[in-house]
Amino acid sequence: MILEQISSPADVKRLERGELPVLCAELRQFLVESVARTGGHLASNLGAVELTVAIHRLYDTSRDRLVLDVGHQCYVHKALTGRRELFSTLRQFGGLSGFPKPEESGHDAFVAGHASNSVSVALGMARARTLLGEDYSVIALIGDGALTGGLAYEGLSDAGASGEPLVVVLNDNGMSINANVGGVAEHLSRLRVRPGYYQFKKGYHAVLERLPGGRRLYRFNHKIKSGMKRAIYPCSLFEDMGFAYLGPVDGHNIEQLCTTLSWVKEMGRPVLLHVRTKKGRGYPDAEKRPERCHGVPPFDPAVGIVEQQSVDFSYVLGHELVELAGENKKICAVTAAMAEGTGLQEFSAAWPKRFFDVGIAEGHAVSMCAGMAKQGMVPVFAVYSSFLQRGFDMLIHDIALQHLHVVLAVDRAGLVGADGPTHHGVQDVGYLTQIPGMTVLCPASFAELRSMLRSAVTLDGPVALRYPRGGEGRAYPAWDGAPAAVLREGGDITLASYGVLTGELLDAADILAQRGIGAEVVKLHRIAPLPLETVLASVRKTGRLLVLEDGYETGGIGQQLAAALALAGGIPGALILKNLKDGFAPQGTVTELRRALGLDAKAVAEAVVRAVGD
Repeated sequence: MILEQISSPADVKRLERGELPVLCAELRQFLVESVARTGGHLASNLGAVELTVAIHRLYDTSRDRLVLDVGHQCYVHKALTGRRELFSTLRQFGGLSGFPKPEESGHDAFVAGHASNSVSVALGMARARTLLGEDYSVIALIGDGALTGGLAYEGLSDAGASGEPLVVVLNDNGMSINANVGGVAEHLSRLRVRPGYYQFKKGYHAVLERLPGGRRLYRFNHKIKSGMKRAIYPCSLFEDMGFAYLGPVDGHNIEQLCTTLSWVKEMGRPVLLHVRTKKGRGYPDAEKRPERCHGVPPFDPAVGIVEQQSVDFSYVLGHELVELAGENKKICAVTAAMAEGTGLQEFSAAWPKRFFDVGIAEGHAVSMCAGMAKQGMVPVFAVYSSFLQRGFDMLIHDIALQHLHVVLAVDRAGLVGADGPTHHGVQDVGYLTQIPGMTVLCPASFAELRSMLRSAVTLDGPVALRYPRGGEGRAYPAWDGAPAAVLREGGDITLASYGVLTGELLDAADILAQRGIGAEVVKLHRIAPLPLETVLASVRKTGRLLVLEDGYETGGIGQQLAAALALAGGIPGALILKNLKDGFAPQGTVTELRRALGLDAKAVAEAVVRAVGD
């Protein structure tokens, strides 16, 4: 096994060229077997094997900076940089991260969990290198999907005009970017990646540089050639930005990739290398259904990935929205390249003319929804909490300022598990509740989600429903419209929370009852506007308050309640805020994270015992 001999990129560089295809085959087998045990991102990694090997063949990522976009295609990179033995802990609590993580290895240049930022980051690194007089290469690896995000074009525009030596590798595995058309274009595509073409071009430029007037002649010829090329070879998008464009290159031809990257290293200017790959390459199940094999749970490689349609919050949202759209022709659904993840596949099939997938462009989605609402539609934007934060400015300027009726279905709210700190939905409470006129509802069960969604599409102004990944835990009845409810009476302390975390409070109340402590449990159905009256009445009875939430303390509901109670003259004798404080939560199962962060029933009960004991 060649892979067993690879402990660092230096070992990749020592291999004979004929050994590289064997290494790639072994890496694919390793990926399938590893992800089958732990779960993770499969199709994207299988598609990037040869490209990652070629990059490590030509560059030294301990010094050269490889910036990955999104980052879920980093598994091969991690396996080649001394972390292969850690893959049994992939995405586990305390284990190997599923995304680039600089504190994990010096080979990881930058954190990457969200899309479209790699070119901007890479240009910043290239400019820092130049200003500091240092010598290393900078490579941004970006997928075609990330090019649906506007930030990518901001970075490309600046990088191309900068003249800074850097390489943008476009991993095109699905979307056609300025597709070549016609026989001449196909011929030129093949010609541009042949060694003879590049060597001739390099020699031609060197000869003219030595001749009197050679530079002027080269520039004149270059203008004529560029004009002719634009007329017959429509790939000028990147060249018009200032990049030297190479490609498209077969992303599974390791020899061609290595040769092309060797040219790229010598060019000393912004270069865009267009590489075509196939998601899921080498594993039939992933090749046939790359979208279903993006993020997968553990599976049996011999059997393949078995689809399991589970009923979760995302599914319930999508199913109920289909019903509502049948009742109200103004309702439409919007997603940012996450139709399956947010449960909107059923809607897209039932109401295709009212379904809009805008790509990885959350800011655009928010503004588009604002325009639809202004003209009388009722848009429902289903989006992960951690991705909605990319549209914060648009939420304020385009929606809230005009008090437009847009419904935000905020999926994956709270701790999400194995994807870790880049994907935990722990920011939205802080920024949504500070937006004037925003209503924020927190369903804790499927019945509550259905009833709150039905209410949300009829309310005035912007409305957000935030719900977690997965199932409901406890089954609460349909929402009756009240902003809050007392679920359990008690006289010693008030326990308040919202969403599924309320279940931890009910469990804690059971533990406390065994200790002779009566805990009153208040469930906040709505967190904006804040339901102060119910909490104030309870605190005046018990004299103590504990607020549990899986978000940050600053700007959280605990702090908001404490301030509101103080202003209303209901300051509790004891105040306990159980939350994430000011740190980023790691990866792990939700149960593990709640336990580690002190957000489970046991930790709540222990905190109450200490407070009441005082």
